[in-house]
Amino acid sequence: MSSQRIQVYNATRETWLVEDGRAARGFWPRLRGLIGHEPLARGQGLLLDPGKSIHTCFMGFPIDVVYLDEDHVVRGLDRDLKPWRIGGFYSRVRRVLELPVGAIEASNTQEGDRLEVRGADGG
Repeated sequence: MSSQRIQVYNATRETWLVEDGRAARGFWPRLRGLIGHEPLARGQGLLLDPGKSIHTCFMGFPIDVVYLDEDHVVRGLDRDLKPWRIGGFYSRVRRVLELPVGAIEASNTQEGDRLEVRGADGG
């Protein structure tokens, strides 16, 4: 993953989604994403910035996916997206957050929630 460390907090629900994450902001880090990585552990995540959609081709594990607009408002959610799938397409998406399966449910994250991205340059 990229070397830019981040944390992501759901300000609407007052829960953490990512406590030890990374931001992929260049072309190559975004292209690679989680390909070749071990499954994410609880509290980990990868923010693709910019990003409008994702795929899980060449990945060996499923993920939860949160789609964010310019203001870090949740515009879409994909739960338990299996390998070799294409994520959803949602309007006004600017960033995509990849999480371990169960993170969306554990944080009670819902469309319309506002997230705070902390670290690096704040997304």
